[in-house]
This record gives sequence, structure tokens and C-alpha cells, in this order.
Amino acid sequence: MLDAIWWKVLESITAQVDVLNASLLIVGAHGTGFVRQQLLGATAERLLRVTQCPVLTVKQSPLKKYQNVLVPIDFTPWSLSAIRLALTVVPQAKLTLLHAYEVPFEDQMRMAGESEESIRRYRDKIRQEVGARLYQTAMDAGITEVNWRPVVLHGNAVQRILEQEEEQGADLVVLGKHGHGMVEELLLGSNTRRILTHAQCDVLIANR
Repeated sequence: MLDAIWWKVLESITAQVDVLNASLLIVGAHGTGFVRQQLLGATAERLLRVTQCPVLTVKQSPLKKYQNVLVPIDFTPWSLSAIRLALTVVPQAKLTLLHAYEVPFEDQMRMAGESEESIRRYRDKIRQEVGARLYQTAMDAGITEVNWRPVVLHGNAVQRILEQEEEQGADLVVLGKHGHGMVEELLLGSNTRRILTHAQCDVLIANR
């Protein structure tokens, strides 16, 4: 019963999005703890499934304009969408473009007897390559101002993003709607959903 009512509410929202030709849908995050996380992820997922505009989830009381915006980058087409959306919605903010990487076959290298120094050099090489790609992605997205900076970190993507949200004092995280294979247009990617539910600041998800 509640699920049916929920769907009717979402249908009404999406109908108004179409009528108004809205360029942004804003959703408030209500409740606390695990229940809020599950409802928030499911609501955003359903809205993104049936609308074409970006969805902004507001978690904090608005006290001022967004000033510090964190944009995680993974070099998929969604990365360009997220950067361009950030430039459009918050052109005055300072952008931090973040890529978190893990070294392929690092565990296997250790098992094969490679030294930690050799693994470190390999990690540094990947870091340099990633840094170059990050700059190129920024240029491709149309960043021309100096008010942005790249951050490249080794480690799990979700963990590093949530750490940097706190460390950078971010008041907004801008993400792409990542999916995998046949479900790409239907479901949020697991990383996107985890960040959406666990981030403390507002989260803006690009939908194109």
C-alpha cells in the first residue's frame, strides 16, 4: 500500500518535471540513520529512472551559496557530465576534481615477490598517468578558470571521496549516475548510491 502511494507521489513529481520542462529537481533528505539512507537511495534511484533532469539531494540547511564543490572523476562519459553540470549550477564555487585509483594486480605482485619499492614506483607511474588524464578531462569539460584543483589519491574510491568531502569542507558533491551494462539506465551505480547515502553534504547527480 505504502509503495503504491509512494509511486503515485513520484509519478506526480515527474509529471510536473515534464510540464515545467525543469532543468533541476531538488529533493529533501528526511529522517535519520539506516532508514533514511535506504529511502534516500531508493527515492533518488526511482526519480533518476523516470526523469531526464539532474537531481539535487539537500541534506543541510542552506546558509550560503555553495563554495567548495567536490567532483569525483572516473574518466567515464559521466565524468564530463558531472563537471559540466557543476560549472553550470555553481559557476562561482571552487571545484576539486578527485580521482581515486588502485594499482592493478598489486596483491599478485606481492605474492610474486615484488619488492615494496618496485610496487611504489609502479604506483607512482600510474599516479602520474592519472594526473595527466585528470587535467585533460578538465579541459575537455570546458574548465578555463583557475578556481579548481586536481586531487589524485590511492585507495578505495568511496572511502577517499567521503574522506575528501570532510577534509576539503565540501558543501556539495557532484556525481554521475553510474550503472553497469544492461542496467545502466535503470539503476544507480553502487559507488554513486553509497556516496549519496553516506555523504554529509548535499549531493547533485547528473542524469545525462
